[in-house]
Amino acid sequence: MKARSFVILNVILTLSGVLFSGYMSAIKFFTNNCIASEPCPMFLGYPACYFGFGLFATLFLTSVLGLVRVLQVETMRLVLRLVSLGGVLFAGNFVAQEVQRFWVNGFQTSTFGLPTCAYGLIFFLMIFGLSFRPVYSPGNGPEKAGLGTPVAPARV
Repeated sequence: MKARSFVILNVILTLSGVLFSGYMSAIKFFTNNCIASEPCPMFLGYPACYFGFGLFATLFLTSVLGLVRVLQVETMRLVLRLVSLGGVLFAGNFVAQEVQRFWVNGFQTSTFGLPTCAYGLIFFLMIFGLSFRPVYSPGNGPEKAGLGTPVAPARV
């Protein structure tokens, strides 16, 4: 994957996470209700969506700094990898709690089909997985890394 494509894809994914978690956080902040009448998971006395918003905002800021070339791609990848791993563990914990609640109370369908923490987990997993994709900068393509080396045509 080209470095520019990698950065742009991360900007899009992280912006999506910011918008989703920001929407949930705004609903909770202004109405004191959780979105879709779901139980509102709490962390350290605050709604979990606030922390998710902070994690996604950090990922988005990192991606934007990579886009404007303040951060090198490798530094950006490292930050994305670490913060998204934290997000996977954070959201995964709440998804596990939801699954346990489903076993006890029976499956109750959310307005969105899955608990909202599950969607946060999916975004964090996509960002985490993307951070491991090989990235090539101009002049340092796959052929220099030993990947996709052109094969000389067979002589007849």
